[in-house]
Amino acid sequence: MKSIRNHLSLIVALFSILFSIQVFMIVERSIDAYKVNLSTNYSVIAVSQTRITENNFLNINKLIKKVDELSPDAVIRRLNSDMKSKNIELLKLSLPKFYKLHLAYYPSPEEVVSLRKTLLNTSSITKVEDFSHNHDSTYKLLLLFKKVVSVFAIVVLIVTILLIFKELKIWQYKHNERMSIMGLFGAATWLRSAVLFRLSIVDAILASLFAFISFSYIASSPWVLQQFIDIGIEIVIFNPVFDFLVLLGVSIAISIVLASLIVLGHKEEV
Repeated sequence: MKSIRNHLSLIVALFSILFSIQVFMIVERSIDAYKVNLSTNYSVIAVSQTRITENNFLNINKLIKKVDELSPDAVIRRLNSDMKSKNIELLKLSLPKFYKLHLAYYPSPEEVVSLRKTLLNTSSITKVEDFSHNHDSTYKLLLLFKKVVSVFAIVVLIVTILLIFKELKIWQYKHNERMSIMGLFGAATWLRSAVLFRLSIVDAILASLFAFISFSYIASSPWVLQQFIDIGIEIVIFNPVFDFLVLLGVSIAISIVLASLIVLGHKEEV
């Protein structure tokens, strides 16, 4: 029973690390998907005294993906709906050209400033509206959310690694007498520590399998899927091949590294 409890504590510790890593990956994908969603709704308005073709706009900055020329009809209707058609046509000719610039991706505040400067350096463009205040607030909020999740994941990682190290140390003490006897008979270090490595690798695999089952369930949960639909994004919550291999690799790597450190420390004491 005690042996099972020791195994369980190691598996839970490893599972906590894998859970934090997968949550961080989900947040990363969510932010990237939300940026794509924002990029489709975010645009820059440019005012020019002369007509500019879409190709000329695309050559101004690689961030510009598509250009729509805004019709002046709506503006004219607001000014005076009783104007004669001839006067309306003359007014259209005298009005500047308005362009709505769609971007290839959601830019950083620095990229927005750079785009604004590049556009204003174009001789025919007189004004640029980039809605920088709203953009900067949204972008900083995304970065803040990502940083909070990152700090949380790092704290969990550090604390859990210390717990795993302590658990493996306990297992080493339990097998210390057997390892010492094997050492007296000339057994190699890796052979004396085989039990420790076997324990760590088996528990790492079990923790990865538990993570696989947990996130497979979460990825298919209607409640979780509905939350992403409400936000307006669609992401891969858990990739059963790629994500599982990543979690399995991380779990085994952490276990082997910590077990190796314990073995090396034991060797130095001898």
